Formats: sequence, C-alpha cells, structure tokens
Amino acid sequence: MEYDIWLWVGFNIFVLLMLGVDLLVFNKKPHEVTIRESLIWTFVWIALSVLFGFGIYHFMGKESGLHYFTGYLIEKSLSMDNIFVFLLIFKYFKIPKRYQHEVLFWGILGALIMRFLFIITGVALINKFHWVVYIFGAFLLYTGIKMAFEKDKEVHPDKNPVLRILRRFLPVTHHLQKDKFIIKKRGIYIATPLLVVLLVIETSDVIFAMDSIPAILAITRDIFIVYSSNVFAILGLRALYFSLAGIMDLFHYLHYGLSGILAFVGIKMLSENYLHISNELSLIIIASLLLISIITSLIFPQKEKKEETETVG
Repeated sequence: MEYDIWLWVGFNIFVLLMLGVDLLVFNKKPHEVTIRESLIWTFVWIALSVLFGFGIYHFMGKESGLHYFTGYLIEKSLSMDNIFVFLLIFKYFKIPKRYQHEVLFWGILGALIMRFLFIITGVALINKFHWVVYIFGAFLLYTGIKMAFEKDKEVHPDKNPVLRILRRFLPVTHHLQKDKFIIKKRGIYIATPLLVVLLVIETSDVIFAMDSIPAILAITRDIFIVYSSNVFAILGLRALYFSLAGIMDLFHYLHYGLSGILAFVGIKMLSENYLHISNELSLIIIASLLLISIITSLIFPQKEKKEETETVG
C-alpha cells in the first residue's frame, strides 16, 4: 500500500511540475504558438509517455506495460477527434490564436480532474456490478457505428446547459478582455468569451470521456494504468492541437478508424466471458485501424467541394 501511495503522489507531483513549467516558463505571456514550438512539445510529451510506459513495463511487468500502451494509444487516437471539435469551438467564438493555449491549459487541467472521477467511478461500478461491462460495451459499439455514419461535425454552444447556468449568475460580455476569464466592472463580475469557451471545452470533454474511459476499461481495470495513460495522452493534447489544427481536413477518413476502434473495444467488452483477445493482439488491431485510416486519407485526398453557382441567361 505504501508503494502504491508513493507511486500516485510521485506521478501527480511530476504532472503538476510539468504543467507549471509549461505555463509559468515557456508560456508565461500569451502568444501565438508556432508549428515548430508545438511539434517540439508534441515530441516531448510523446517521448515522456513512451519512457513512462517502458518504466511500467520494466517495474510492473509485461502485462501492465501492454495495458498502458494500448490505453495510451486509444486515448491519443480519440483525442485527435477532440482536436477538430476544439478547432470548431475557437472558430465559433472567434478566439485569437494567442489566447487559445491558455484556454486549453485550464481546460485540460479540469479534464484531468474529471477523468480521474470518471475512472474511479467506472472501475467501482464494474467491480460491484459486473453487468455494467455489457452496458459499456454496448454503448461503445453503438457509438462506433454512429461515428462511422457521422457527417460534418457541428457545435451548438447556445444549447449548452452549463452556459445557460453561467448566464443566470454572471453577465457575459461579447468582447475579449485580453487573457482575462472574469473581469470586475463597477463592482460587478463579468464573464468574458474566454470563460465561455473554457466551459464549452470542459463540457465537451465530458462527452469525450464517455467514449474513452469505457474504451480503456475494456483493456484493464487497474486504476493507475487507466489514469496515467489518460493523463499522458491529455497532457500532449494542447501541443497536438497546434500541430494538427491546420491540417485536420487531410485526415477525412480518420473517423472510420476511430469508429472501428470503439466498435472493437465494445465487442471485446461484450464478449470477454466467451472470447479471449490477447493484449498484444488488441494493441496491434487498434494501432492498425488508426494507421490505415490515416494512410488512406493521405493516399486518397478529399475532393474539394464544388460551390454551386448560378448563371444568368
């Protein structure tokens, strides 16, 4: 138990230190994140994630290591779909690029807390009521099939219940106040568009977590493995966003790969008492589905949509 406690404490201290270095050293002032900067941070986070995975493999065993890498790959692949939604949210609210990093920072910090609560709740439910596994599995299978037939994504912040609650308690200005989330004017606290966007991103992540957490629980019920693989995938999400935001349209077949991953882990959950799928095979299938969807997107580029024009005769 003492080892487990220090493992959790050490891991979370490391995460907080990295977040502190990111925000207080490299991104102390709001600025537009360059592609070069985002690629460097993407490489750093992936390298740290892989090193941590090898550490788990070495100290906790082969099975735990494979569980970690499979969980990390699932979360990382699903986070690519999140990036497209974040891009739509920033465009909808017209948030300049120099403020997007800070919004994503606080959004991801909140996501880490919510993911932890989702994980311990999910594991507790499965341990107490094993039939919950079949509900998770059926939900993932349904979500995977639904995603395969999904057309262009849209965002509707005006329908967000959290924003409706916010507007009941705080007036909201439509004008940016530099990097401020809340301002005080004539003794009244006013929410800025950055706070609105932050809340939309946080509520969107709750929806994302409903897919990703059950998907990883199909691989392992070890809370630390599920949590650490989630954390590393999420921590690299901001850097990945700035690296891929401008080229997400190239991966037009990606949602088929993601739908295949969700459907696979859903089937794995539903059939776990009847069909054994090894950890190695699970990792190969998930990686293959992701890789095939990306390669196919690059080999067969999307045709540009032709704008309809009217001719006057």
